[in-house]
Amino acid sequence: MARINIGEFEELVLLVVAILNDNAYGISVMEEIEVQTNRKINISAVHSALDRLEGKGFLNSHVGGATKERGGRRKRYFKINTAGQEALNFIRDQRNKLHDQIPNLGLEYVSI
Repeated sequence: MARINIGEFEELVLLVVAILNDNAYGISVMEEIEVQTNRKINISAVHSALDRLEGKGFLNSHVGGATKERGGRRKRYFKINTAGQEALNFIRDQRNKLHDQIPNLGLEYVSI
């Protein structure tokens, strides 16, 4: 596989798009990241990451129908594709391989 070039935040967005499956759009991705990580996210950062991931070929998007609740605006839905799934699998495998090589450092966890 070619080198996977995505940052930590892009990986997080890609994971959440995969989790949300057919319901991944900007706001839903932002809210799910906040729930899953207890981390405040800027919607602009989410949209930028979604655009970059689509540009890198890891996501596909389509525009849904207009709704009254959104004042006639339409949502842009994202879905992970095969390349995106392969990227996530590669990253997971690479991280697991590195974690498996950490020796027992004899460190004790001390709660602060």
